[in-house]
Amino acid sequence: MHLRLFPWAAACSLGLLATYSLVAQNHEHAPAFESIQEVDLRTDTAFLSADSLRGRRANTDGNRLAGEFIASRFARLNLVPVANGRYLMPFALIAPTLGASEDNRLSWNTGSDETAEAFILGLDFFPQRFSATAQAQGAVVFAGFGIASARLDHDDYGAYDVAGKVVLLLNHEPGEFDLESPFDGTEPSEFARSVRKALEAERRGAIAVLFVTDVHNHDVADTLTSSMNGTWPETPRREPRYELGAWAERLTIPAVRISTEVAERMVSGTGATLSALSKKADSGNFKPIELDAVVSVLTSVSRDRVLLNNVVGLVEGADAALRNEWVIVGAHFDHEGVIGTRIYNGADDNASGVAGILEMAGAFATAARAGRRPKRSVLFAAWNAEERGLLGTWAYTEQPLTPLNDTVAVINLDMIGRNEEVPARSGQRFRGLLPQTATSNRNAVNILGYSYSNDLRQAISAANIVDLTIRFRYDRNPSNLVRRSDHWPFLARGVPALFVHTGLHPDYHTERDSADKLNYEKMTRIVQLAYQLSWDLANNDQRPSLN
Repeated sequence: MHLRLFPWAAACSLGLLATYSLVAQNHEHAPAFESIQEVDLRTDTAFLSADSLRGRRANTDGNRLAGEFIASRFARLNLVPVANGRYLMPFALIAPTLGASEDNRLSWNTGSDETAEAFILGLDFFPQRFSATAQAQGAVVFAGFGIASARLDHDDYGAYDVAGKVVLLLNHEPGEFDLESPFDGTEPSEFARSVRKALEAERRGAIAVLFVTDVHNHDVADTLTSSMNGTWPETPRREPRYELGAWAERLTIPAVRISTEVAERMVSGTGATLSALSKKADSGNFKPIELDAVVSVLTSVSRDRVLLNNVVGLVEGADAALRNEWVIVGAHFDHEGVIGTRIYNGADDNASGVAGILEMAGAFATAARAGRRPKRSVLFAAWNAEERGLLGTWAYTEQPLTPLNDTVAVINLDMIGRNEEVPARSGQRFRGLLPQTATSNRNAVNILGYSYSNDLRQAISAANIVDLTIRFRYDRNPSNLVRRSDHWPFLARGVPALFVHTGLHPDYHTERDSADKLNYEKMTRIVQLAYQLSWDLANNDQRPSLN
């Protein structure tokens, strides 16, 4: 599971609406239910978390071996290879490298003064990691946060035409600390993602994008130098920081971060401070403002392209009217690799989830051989590069195998093999989670994503014919768990999704996460629960909806 910490708050109704028809009493087992066996889960988890796979870090031989193993299992089960006739579904990542200092330049002048002033790389500005290698010169327009959403009835650009202009944008989003913010309360929404803002600006004809801190919310001394060091570290990291190719490769214009001092000078001709303009952009009563500034910018960012694979296989539905609607069952197969002499085997995170979807795929295949196919099709997906920022699933949502509108629901299995354990004074990794013992969670499984779909909450409760204790408790939690695994890109794109998760523990993201520590008896029942849920979703005449 991806380790990502953000402050969280937002209220969301948890009331159940009787809109999704499932019989909770006398719920019949799905066909081949008993084929899900503890011994199989043990075997697959042991293989995937063995030292020979070297922790399955993305873009390593161990990761590729894991993907090939999963593909071979899909082939043995006769799942349909729907990725252009293959089980391996490639996607591109970008490992960017900053060009030479002389090839990254930024200067400006006012309309009344044609003498350009040059800024200093690393002190006044630096290119964003997703920036193109490009050059531009033009007048500057301040466009607030640069966010446009028809669904939220919000458009910082309005009717203003930014074609041929350099756009100055604020980081983050309006209402950042407002619990009632339509952008997702106090948690940064996808609209706050800088690359999305840059793509929107280019779509509207902008020739370059400048980003600056939203000082009205982050009134601290300028830290552009430290941000530069974090964005372009002088010492290469063990694991390259990747950008998603589906985003970065669409951007063809310069994208640059500038210091607050530089931005203050650019906006000074308006008679207002950067803070005042930022507050206006946050007020909901904002229109783009032309600045008395002309910018010339040159960026040099090389893009080393890395191809990885998700692994996908389809069980085709039997109902002519419903087979084009898909249920997706997924789990990520990458982990942290090797650090020094320590192998991060990732048995719970997430060999356990992958073993679970393999066993579920086997149950569907067994049912199909007996003439019991589901009405809808079910896609089994082993996602890659989850630990690098959910990049495999973000890539899939950019180029799905079937339209997302035809994706009925997503079930994500990530860390399903342990009993949640949060030590007292446990530190930042466990932020927002109350201290609790493994014994107190010996029969428990956490379900996340429940607050986004009452229908799915009902569905998984009805599917619990294995006597697990289901806990709905972490959707709105400072741990930010709801956004830290592969169901999230689907939820963000409007697809109902649930995250099945037994919880964090002291071995999480350490070399101690080994196969011998898993609770396989409980894990077996969790996989049976997920199988029953996926069978129900694939066969119900109704489809679940978001709240």
